[in-house]
Amino acid sequence: MTALDGVSAAGRILRPWQDPALPVAERVDALLEEMTLEEKVGQLGSRWPGNAMRADQGGEPEKKSEGTANVAPMQDVFAASGGVPFEETIRHGLGHLTRVFGSAPVTAAEGAAEVVRLQSEVVKHSRLGIPALVHEECLTGFTTYGATVYPAAIAWGATFDPDLVERMATAIGRDMRAVGVHQGLSPVLDVVRDYRWGRVEETMGEDPYLVSMLGAAYVRGLENAGIIATLKHFAGYSASRAARNHGPVPMGRRELMDMILPPFETALVEGGARSVMNSYSDVDGVPAAADSWLLTDLLRDEWGFTGTVVSDYWAIPFLATMHQVAADAGEAGVQALTAGIDVELPDTLGFGPHLVERVRRGELPESLVDRAARRLLTQKVQLGLLDPDWTPEKSVAGARAVDLDSPANRALARELAERSIVLLDAGTALPLLGEGRPEPRRVAVVGPCADDPHTFMGCYAFPNHVLPRHPGLGLGVAAPSLLDALRAELPDAELIHEPGCDVRGDDRSGFAAALRAARESDVCVAVVGDLAGMFGLGTSGEGCDADDLRLPGVQEDLLAELATTGTPVVVVVVSGRPYALGGVSGTAAALVQAFMPGEEGGAAIAGVLSGRVQPSGKLPVQIPRGPGGQPGTYLQPPLGSNSHGISNLDPTPLFPFGYGTSYTTFEVDSLRISDAEVPTDGEFTVSVRVRNTGGRTGEEVVQLFLYDVVAQVTRPVRQLTGFTRVRLEPGASALATFTVPADRTAFTGRDLRRVVEPGDLEVLVGTSASDLPCRGRIRLTGPLRHVGPGRRLVTRVDVEPLPGSSATHQGGTDAGQS
Repeated sequence: MTALDGVSAAGRILRPWQDPALPVAERVDALLEEMTLEEKVGQLGSRWPGNAMRADQGGEPEKKSEGTANVAPMQDVFAASGGVPFEETIRHGLGHLTRVFGSAPVTAAEGAAEVVRLQSEVVKHSRLGIPALVHEECLTGFTTYGATVYPAAIAWGATFDPDLVERMATAIGRDMRAVGVHQGLSPVLDVVRDYRWGRVEETMGEDPYLVSMLGAAYVRGLENAGIIATLKHFAGYSASRAARNHGPVPMGRRELMDMILPPFETALVEGGARSVMNSYSDVDGVPAAADSWLLTDLLRDEWGFTGTVVSDYWAIPFLATMHQVAADAGEAGVQALTAGIDVELPDTLGFGPHLVERVRRGELPESLVDRAARRLLTQKVQLGLLDPDWTPEKSVAGARAVDLDSPANRALARELAERSIVLLDAGTALPLLGEGRPEPRRVAVVGPCADDPHTFMGCYAFPNHVLPRHPGLGLGVAAPSLLDALRAELPDAELIHEPGCDVRGDDRSGFAAALRAARESDVCVAVVGDLAGMFGLGTSGEGCDADDLRLPGVQEDLLAELATTGTPVVVVVVSGRPYALGGVSGTAAALVQAFMPGEEGGAAIAGVLSGRVQPSGKLPVQIPRGPGGQPGTYLQPPLGSNSHGISNLDPTPLFPFGYGTSYTTFEVDSLRISDAEVPTDGEFTVSVRVRNTGGRTGEEVVQLFLYDVVAQVTRPVRQLTGFTRVRLEPGASALATFTVPADRTAFTGRDLRRVVEPGDLEVLVGTSASDLPCRGRIRLTGPLRHVGPGRRLVTRVDVEPLPGSSATHQGGTDAGQS
């Protein structure tokens, strides 16, 4: 026993890194001092034991069913080339275990048993016995068999409700922690710049402030449940040229800093995220995985991030094979480590023996290895993996009792789904029940998305992500289709179902039956949209980018023919991206947008159609009028909007950002701005009255936008600066007050420094980016200020019922402060 060793309560001799009584930094220092170079490098790698190509076990690659794809880019290629036995991989230790639960359909008990087996092997076969971190995907819930499938992230955006998103993330994190998972690869903080991109469904919308608030809320929920949240994809992934997955990003530093980076900074500051994942893309020619400005200068030195940077799957060897900025995987590993990546996922190709050899030859400073290892080991100490009482069995103790699709989870999924449905136009047909309309006796339910619950789920939902390779297992969860839900919602009506066509393809042979069903019915519910998949096997999802924004296949043709039947057609779009509906809206009797609402989506949509559920969702992305004219996000400088004769192309959307109606009506008026002038280091308040002028209880999302009238660089003509949900009884009203720090007006100036600039601001408040009845001005005075880390990132919102009224403040932009 040395002077540094301690003694546990059970009398066991502890090495310093095992002693919980010591500060974390001291434990990590002691462990690093003990480790060999090979052991430190071992901590920087990972292993994916469940990959379909299991060369390490000496077997043949598992056969995939026809028409299915990998769940990660070039998964089969890299698995086939990585046939190192597992025992050899872990001989010097291991950083991460990849997707023990998320690679094949296993129960919670089976997955937990595999975690115990693998962790026992890691501890047994390495000298120091350091366990690995276990990571999983968790974008639409825990991506494993039988776990709740929540709405896709684009649907979270439609809720405009950070509190609800935080509750969902807490539930997801709690389930993951119970079965021994340590890190979740979510949330996606990419800001939409082109709707054609396949991964729009994984984002929370096109506005950086909305994404910031919802992303920080998700991070808080996951981290509070004891799971390391991983921010991705850092940074610029969503702005690829022509919206092609992995495409180059022709973006300047200023746009990157003002549109793409704010959600990442906010999620670190307000959410406390402990991990970041790099983007696959290159920005202005520099791949993110090798960008030391992004991963070190900005993330570490300026923002103060102290957690781990993990590579996206095979992003390190992609530096050689895809970007061609490195000669081979070994050189790619050197570039990535030098830039600031700490852990390579999902398998070790660039951070293996290559790094040891280069350090030994004097080509790579060992300090860079130490830097990365220190960051990962710090998290292992913080998670208790080096405590003397940790065992593989204890790490999964909660698996015996966990219900991954519990009634509480499903209730939360239902609440999210209901709040995410956007009523674009109630028209003449909605709600189907009540409102003075005769109850329909015969309802035609047509369209390719009417009787397929897969269309409710994103590409990272387990039923769409993994189960296509395992035919016969179904969905793994109960998920009624919209047809099923309408049967329950309209028990007295006769429902006739005809799909009409598939989501993809040009087969019109089903049109005649669908048209006949519509003609013979009182109303037709036409359900069209997307089916998520991976790498071209879906119409939405990773690697499923779109040429234009027409509804996939012949779905728009089906809608056009249904409109000629004389039967009112209620169009429901279930999709992961916004589609151009200009050719549909004029003939539809009503129009509803549902952004992949998850396993409870059928009941949520049916409830909105019947009128049982009061719709309150808002558009986190605009609905285009025509299928071209990209990109079309609302965040445009003056020349990016309608140019009044300068161009013959009009980018004005069919439905704007933030738009959504309900079965009641609201008015926003009585604008008050606290001051005519405030200093550039001050704050001001903006208040409005919100009134429910209709006959039903409902929720309105009040939105505050600002416009910098004259600035040193072009600025968006309006940009979301605050928002809040307000629930009001009929006739009730409330006062919504936004406290806006001058810091919230900051932007990146000509010298690429963030500034708060004196001058006039237009203040606009309403219920969408185009419905802004309250308008005023305020002037920022004093010197130009340079601001950076430590600036105020959040607009606080307070909601106060007015005398004689009942109001509830829900999901505001106060980052947990009411």
